[in-house]
Amino acid sequence: MTTNPPLFRTIDANINRYKEGIRVVEDILRYEFDSPLAKELKKLRHINIPDYEKYVDYRDSINDILKPSTKSEQQRSSIKEIVIANLKRSQESARVLEESFKLFDIITSEKFKTARYSLYNLEKEILKLLGT
Repeated sequence: MTTNPPLFRTIDANINRYKEGIRVVEDILRYEFDSPLAKELKKLRHINIPDYEKYVDYRDSINDILKPSTKSEQQRSSIKEIVIANLKRSQESARVLEESFKLFDIITSEKFKTARYSLYNLEKEILKLLGT
């Protein structure tokens, strides 16, 4: 594996976003709706990432220039808004990971591509569950 600190920092941040976004929706489906869709999300959250610890070494969350929240990130008016925001967060992160891993690990890239499409399909089912 080549060393590319900015790329590895991008990968680390997006792994966190991907998993955090899924976890928020997973817990809402689990505790608010007792939905078996939570199990599908859990499987996606547990995607295997080879050499994960190497990416953590490049983490610099203290100096992240976009750490402060925007106004829209500070407000949610419903469970549905929380779910949509977090699904989008995970889908976008999966895309960044898919593209980043293309540079040196096509197998992991394809895992995130598959995960992204699974999230798109689950989003449709979850929004039906929420009554939209």
